[in-house]
Amino acid sequence: MGYAQATMPFPPADLALLGATEEIEIETRAAPDAPLHRTTIWIMTDGNDAFVRSVRGGRGRWYREAIANPQVAVHAGGRRLAARVVAANDPTSIERTNKGLRDKYEGIDGYAEMLEPDCFDTTLRLEPA
Repeated sequence: MGYAQATMPFPPADLALLGATEEIEIETRAAPDAPLHRTTIWIMTDGNDAFVRSVRGGRGRWYREAIANPQVAVHAGGRRLAARVVAANDPTSIERTNKGLRDKYEGIDGYAEMLEPDCFDTTLRLEPA
C-alpha cells in the first residue's frame, strides 16, 4: 500500500474522542468472511488525522489483517466507529505519529518500542468508512 491523502476526516467529535482515549480496540479480520478479532492498541491524532502503528511491526496479527482487509472498526468511549486503514509510512506521517506518541504516551510502558524504526513502516491512517 502506498501513501495517499485523506479523502474524508472523522467528524470533530469523533477525532476528539480518539485523541482523548488512551487505548482503543481495533476490530480486524483477514478477509470479509473470516473470524473477527479485537486488539487493544494506541491511537494518535494530529490535525484531522488519526494514526495507529503496530508495536510488533509486521508480525502483529491486527496489522496483517488490516492490510489484507482494510475495512476495520475502532472501539473507543463505548462507541464503534467504522473505518478503513490507509498506509501512512511516508516520512511526514511517520514524524506526525512519532510526535503524537511522544505527546500522548511518553513515560508509559511500551512507549519506547513504538518509536523503534522497525515499527515505522506499519504506520496507518484511519479514515471513516
